[in-house]
Amino acid sequence: MAVEETLYWDPYDPTLVADPWPLFKRLREEKPLYYNDQHDFYMVFSAADAERVLTDWETFTSTHGGILELIKSGIEMPPGTLIFEDPPAHDIHRKLLAPIFSPRRIKELEPKVREYAARCLDPLVGKSEFDLIDALGREMPMRVIGMLLGIPEEDQAAIRDQADAKLTTEAGQKMDLGDGALISVEGFGDYLDWRVNNPSDDVMTELINAEFEENGERRTLTRDEIVTYLTVLAGAGNETTGRLIGWMGSTLAKYPEVRAELAADPSLIPAAVEEILRLEPAGPFTARYVTKDVELHGQTVPAGSALLVCLGAANRDPAKYPDPDRLDIHRKAGLHLTFLIGPHYCLGSALARLEGRIALEELLKRWPTWDVDWDGAKMAVTSSVRGWEKLPLRVGGSATA
Repeated sequence: MAVEETLYWDPYDPTLVADPWPLFKRLREEKPLYYNDQHDFYMVFSAADAERVLTDWETFTSTHGGILELIKSGIEMPPGTLIFEDPPAHDIHRKLLAPIFSPRRIKELEPKVREYAARCLDPLVGKSEFDLIDALGREMPMRVIGMLLGIPEEDQAAIRDQADAKLTTEAGQKMDLGDGALISVEGFGDYLDWRVNNPSDDVMTELINAEFEENGERRTLTRDEIVTYLTVLAGAGNETTGRLIGWMGSTLAKYPEVRAELAADPSLIPAAVEEILRLEPAGPFTARYVTKDVELHGQTVPAGSALLVCLGAANRDPAKYPDPDRLDIHRKAGLHLTFLIGPHYCLGSALARLEGRIALEELLKRWPTWDVDWDGAKMAVTSSVRGWEKLPLRVGGSATA
């Protein structure tokens, strides 16, 4: 008699990170509401379920954190942790940042972003191999977000490394939350204190001067709130875009015909960035806290539960995307869920798209072909984001800048 195979997914198992898609496909089809009893969380995988959870913030709240370990820890989120707030507080605080990420402001950044990309890549011209993550993925996003926030260039790497260290885990282990410092980088306080008396054209200065109405009173942000804002922006700005750059390099190595099409017609690059965002989201899942008993797929998810939304599986749902596992830069399907939907739609999505487009344009301009040294490639070990720690590219002969 055949023994039924147990479908099991563990966010802390590094062996499941490299290619989780076949398992997620089976879970979406066979266990659309999955329960992990070892770590006590539920999980959904379809595009329809993801859209329901992400838009119903009253039932599936972000106020306990958007990471499984945060929800299970019971840590109270400090004010200003925008991604871990719900309306109406979320709407009030989001409006403070919205002008910074407006389409006009983002468009104005293009020359500077391109300058950063060129600064990273030009020294590599003529080399036969380089690590895309070290050369561009860890550098360019750091420079861009550092410039926006007002962090001196000589200190930007230290801020980036602090954020990276908070997300990195030991194989098979949960994220170390310590005393809750995941959502606070005290180093920002020193810059903030200096910036109070030395205003500039940056996000830090704008947050210091921002006024808003809350509970009928007009006020400014507290020092702790600004530090939290800066921490969230720095982490998101470094992590997600850096991972995107890595996924563009590895994905297009597997689709050389698509890469050749992009090199011949760079106007297709924005569509390629969008499709790679769909196929390989840097944040493949997001967590929510369930505020009341709710029925999903004929089962009751009790109040107080942690629920993971598998954005990566939803992005590959055949009910929404025909032939979903294939890179198709001419795809006409609707918007992917990598940047979420609803009240927590990513404020920095336009910036991430700009950086992704420029990174790919500048790469293809110098090296229209490349291969990956897969033996030297290494996935980063984290329980919340997914991407390459090392991605050596072989670029063959010399390139032209």
